[in-house]
Amino acid sequence: MSAGPRSAYRLPPPETAGSGLRVRLDLAYDGSSYAGWQLQPDRATVQGKLEETLARLTGEAPRVYASGRTDAGVHARGQVAHFDLVRAWRPDRLALALNACLPPDIRVFRARRVSAGFHARFSAKGKEYRYHIWNAPVLDPCLRFYRTHIPRPLDRAAMQQAASALEGCHDFAAFSANPNREVDGTVRTLQALRVRGRGPEVFIAARGDGFLYRMVRSLAGYLVRVGLGEVDPSTATEILESRTRTARVPTAPAKGLFLWRVFFRRIGHS
Repeated sequence: MSAGPRSAYRLPPPETAGSGLRVRLDLAYDGSSYAGWQLQPDRATVQGKLEETLARLTGEAPRVYASGRTDAGVHARGQVAHFDLVRAWRPDRLALALNACLPPDIRVFRARRVSAGFHARFSAKGKEYRYHIWNAPVLDPCLRFYRTHIPRPLDRAAMQQAASALEGCHDFAAFSANPNREVDGTVRTLQALRVRGRGPEVFIAARGDGFLYRMVRSLAGYLVRVGLGEVDPSTATEILESRTRTARVPTAPAKGLFLWRVFFRRIGHS
């Protein structure tokens, strides 16, 4: 992946030296070419590209923290991250410089100064993910990296019936790909789970206070099985109460998933 035609962009000098600042980034990325958000040895990641580019632009080596990690092939429309710099670079100029030097599949919508109390992960109070499906016999090839193709018709009403039963505060161990790795337990509050769409476009919107490992893809995999008539929607409560992962809850492919939006408490901005 190239950095783009303006990779020689030079960042103007900082306003002052030594005063420091914390910067919030609102960004989006196409996860198709990345091994996820988190740094990994010898593999391209979104965090790695951001940190490499910031180091080249500023001469510093900031660690970039995200609101949450995304897996390989997962996309983001509304990711939020933050980092600290020693020198007081102008955030708007940083955003311009980053977009000039980053690969074209990562873009910063906004950069702004925030207080030291702001943390992209710990200041967040919730997230919304959307899982996108193309429900038609033939998939538009332009969407092949961004939609999961389900050629058989989906019963969207049955999917919504099952989705409604999953809303609320529950133990979602049965919807985690690895419940034993969840250091904070497996109880989460799913504030909304909606099945929406028009024509061949179908999406599952999940909004909650937090999500377990591959939980949204597990919810999507289960709801697709319901929509195909392979699992009855009445099984949702039974599966929750079992707290056991079974074949009724497959993990849907990564490419249909987008981190759509992050919600924050009203603190931390200067």
